[in-house]
Amino acid sequence: MRWRPTAVDVMLVVTVVVWAFNITVTKYVLTHGFRPLAYASVRYVAAAVLFAALTLALERTLAVGGRRSLGLLGAATVFVFLNQLAFVYALKLTTATTVALILGTTPIFTALFSSAVGLERLSRRFWAAALITFGGVALIAFGSGGTLSADLAGDLLAVGLAATWALYSVSIAPLMRRYSPYRISAVVLLAMSIPLVVTSSGQLAKQDYGGIGSLVWLGLGFAIVGPLVLTNVLWFKAIDRVGPSRATLFANLQPFVAALFAFVLLSEEITSLQIAGGVAIGAGIVLDRRHPASAPPGAE
Repeated sequence: MRWRPTAVDVMLVVTVVVWAFNITVTKYVLTHGFRPLAYASVRYVAAAVLFAALTLALERTLAVGGRRSLGLLGAATVFVFLNQLAFVYALKLTTATTVALILGTTPIFTALFSSAVGLERLSRRFWAAALITFGGVALIAFGSGGTLSADLAGDLLAVGLAATWALYSVSIAPLMRRYSPYRISAVVLLAMSIPLVVTSSGQLAKQDYGGIGSLVWLGLGFAIVGPLVLTNVLWFKAIDRVGPSRATLFANLQPFVAALFAFVLLSEEITSLQIAGGVAIGAGIVLDRRHPASAPPGAE
């Protein structure tokens, strides 16, 4: 029987391509005029307003309640805040290719943190997968070359980028039982924008907005509407129809697609060690996917 892509397949492919392309776009924007924190704050404030307006149109409210829910939202806000600091400075200090490949460790970090808080039990096969994956990270770091002060710092921030996104994903998991993903995203985006703007105030004041070219502004517009608004809608609709397991299989393609964009559009070199590291990360994820971790007693 001939395979034909479904509407959900198209949504997932578009989501992955937009996420991957955003890494290259951000690298370009940061090397052609925008200061890292100024870019991050302008992007997130605009996206927060747009996504909050979309959520209000869909649900008529952004209300959340309960001490536990507010605590989890607070933790999620902190993790996204740290994630965005890591994102812009990782791309400032190392290549888009390196950041993209290291992001492939996110599923492993998510499983580790889920186990730490009792959401799932990890098998021996998982620990073997984790060892292979982090070995891949080491190969990517060694293969990135450059100076110790720049590339290594960027590599470590890329690891922090994957870890903080995993922490965010784990922290909002209990909230998904009470609130829609749209409301959670809208509230977190709005809350995170406040400390981000405060932290970025110095760079916002010093940013030369007049000296920024039209292509950079176009990139900023894409980074606001694409990966922060459009893909949120597509991703959650896809998960609602086919479940997270199948959707995540598509998401695992992101590091490799992003590395391809960086190679083609930014002329970044991909070393043999980086390729080997990317393959190792992919092998670790596939090994873990073949035998998913079992849930602890009483877990939902």
